[in-house]
Amino acid sequence: MSIAIETLNQYWGFPNFRPGQEDIVNDVLYGHDVLALLPTGGGKSICFQVPGLAREGLTLVISPLIALMQDQVQALNSKGIRAKALISGMSYREIDIALDNAKFGAYDFLYTSPERLQSPLFIERFKQMNLALIVVDEAHCISEWGHDFRPSFMEIKNLRNYQPSVPLIA
Repeated sequence: MSIAIETLNQYWGFPNFRPGQEDIVNDVLYGHDVLALLPTGGGKSICFQVPGLAREGLTLVISPLIALMQDQVQALNSKGIRAKALISGMSYREIDIALDNAKFGAYDFLYTSPERLQSPLFIERFKQMNLALIVVDEAHCISEWGHDFRPSFMEIKNLRNYQPSVPLIA
């Protein structure tokens, strides 16, 4: 049994992937950058969550919606998976502590908005993180809403300046 199937079964209780998912997961596991196009309800989150758990290190998930981040963190935590979201309303100290915890391996998944990626505090800690994977969740928002709606989406590419070998999935 592959590590991907073992992880899928252990945390989600599924014996197999849906059509299209396994190829995406395997490409990510092999360290390739991936653009995954699946329909709504097609199980896109599994395509980054399984390899995020199977690869060593933290998976950084960049998401445009606080509610989506909170839902995914809650769902992961309910499965015993260590996840945290950096959301507006958190104090500087709370963010500082969360980023330190991420740097020292306290989480499997760290969710944040594209805007937070530009803060000096985030950048400094990001450089020191042991990353397994970078995920751009809801990547369709870039073209669907336009780059001028959330200009920070266009800055995600700058993460490559600090950790160029970490695979990226969108």
